[in-house]
Amino acid sequence: MIDNARFGQWPTRIIVTLLYLFLLAPIIIVLLISIDTQSTMSFPPRGFSLQWYGKIWHNEAFMSGFRVSFIVAVGVALLASLVGVPAAVALSRYSFPGRAVLSGFFLSPLLVPAIVLGLALLLVLDPMKLTGTYQGLIIAHLGITVPYVIRTTSMSLMTLNQQCEEAARTLGASALTTFRKVTLPLVLPGVLAGFVISFIISFDEAVISLFVVAGDITTLPVEIFNYVETRTDPQIAALSVVLILMSLAVVVILERIMGLRKVLK
Repeated sequence: MIDNARFGQWPTRIIVTLLYLFLLAPIIIVLLISIDTQSTMSFPPRGFSLQWYGKIWHNEAFMSGFRVSFIVAVGVALLASLVGVPAAVALSRYSFPGRAVLSGFFLSPLLVPAIVLGLALLLVLDPMKLTGTYQGLIIAHLGITVPYVIRTTSMSLMTLNQQCEEAARTLGASALTTFRKVTLPLVLPGVLAGFVISFIISFDEAVISLFVVAGDITTLPVEIFNYVETRTDPQIAALSVVLILMSLAVVVILERIMGLRKVLK
């Protein structure tokens, strides 16, 4: 006898499987290209070789760009957290004149096209001799990362039971002590989510970085753009696979430490 309930689930499973295959198809194609033996990118691959992965580590431009992107992304994530968390607390917990204006100010960079924002940053940073410097890149990336920290932290604050804070204040804890020992540990998943999102956005940012990089201080996305202008070998595909695996590693680490659902809720 056929189980009608189980039989009825098969169309849904087939559709979901096809949808996942459609979404993963570009990644699968990139993976296959990265192990090809040909000196130019082509599909389907004509052989199997890991030579392009080995060449990545000997490509000084990629290694230099990776170091710059990593340093800038860590700095941006830390500063965005230091700015975004207090801003989120102020906007979520207090009412004051200009609150709506301040909220709009923090979110405004997300409404401006990246190319316009990049040009504006170039006009501001160049006279200050900050183009082509770590400081300039960090400043340029802060505007587009702070809003995400504010958003994730605000969501955690909205779901936080304020009775815990009130109990701490009733027992004599100061506002700073209450925030440090009660509020911050409870909203840590949101803060961590904002930190990770800021890191990823800064690391992957290409358009704004194109306007403010110079000399030896060039990020990895910009180095990739420069590379594909003159070359079409599978090194780019291999590098893409490595970056995808790094992103998956971050997700797995977050899941192991505190659970992905808690971080992204």
